[in-house]
Amino acid sequence: MPDARSNEQDASTTGFGTRWNPPPGGRIDRLVRQLGVLAHVGAVIVLYGLTVLAIGMALAPSLWLIDGFWMPRIADQPDGLRHLSLGLGIGAACFLSGFALLASIAFLNAVLPTRPRPFVGGYFSGNALPWALHNGLFYIARYTFLPFVTLTPFAPWFLRAMGMRIGRGAYINTEFISDPRLVSVGDHAVIGGSVHLFAHYGGGGHLSIAPVVIGHRVTIGQMATVMGDVVIGDDAVVLPHSVVLPGTRIGAGELWGGVPARRMSHEELHALRGNAS
Repeated sequence: MPDARSNEQDASTTGFGTRWNPPPGGRIDRLVRQLGVLAHVGAVIVLYGLTVLAIGMALAPSLWLIDGFWMPRIADQPDGLRHLSLGLGIGAACFLSGFALLASIAFLNAVLPTRPRPFVGGYFSGNALPWALHNGLFYIARYTFLPFVTLTPFAPWFLRAMGMRIGRGAYINTEFISDPRLVSVGDHAVIGGSVHLFAHYGGGGHLSIAPVVIGHRVTIGQMATVMGDVVIGDDAVVLPHSVVLPGTRIGAGELWGGVPARRMSHEELHALRGNAS
């Protein structure tokens, strides 16, 4: 018969090492572990409620724009012109709602317990709740309006409002980000198009949350993937489509590429280019 300790152990042998779920950190943590899937369902319901709240807050200014401002001014126009005017008003309202949604999500992220910390343990744990809430809010924007502002000054503002640390002159050409509060990007770094950045990984029944640190003047090529617990030194380069696995430490000025990513010499890169041509 397994002893009592086995109830707190999470046999997570996934290739990243065996880790045990730490002891419960309080009543909430203990309750979440006891409820298991029921806690997951409850968290999803809470996230759905917050989604409704965020969308409702975002729609309110647009409803005022259409109903209180726009409609009275076009009521006496001929049908064709009124329809065109109404269409323009709805188009403007859509963008107004998008920006209001970003502001609403940033506000909720600031006032709610959405500050995940590094953690290794079970999915059904109190430590996972801030992480899930933080990402749940961020994904509302990521899958709706954030792609429309990715290449504008509004995206860095929103990412910083969500807790992401972004240096001066950094260029981020992707919305495929998770855990922004645990991601740090240095000065004049370049994050290419459709790069995936996330400060977590999991498998085998366990969750690992660990920061991603990207140094100054780093270049990460298009569609590369950078997972949790990765540190990339200043002036390093990650080639397009590469996958940087958890625990990787890329030194300053180094060139990495491949799946999984490994250190490469510039001569090797030139040879690969020659073979490709």
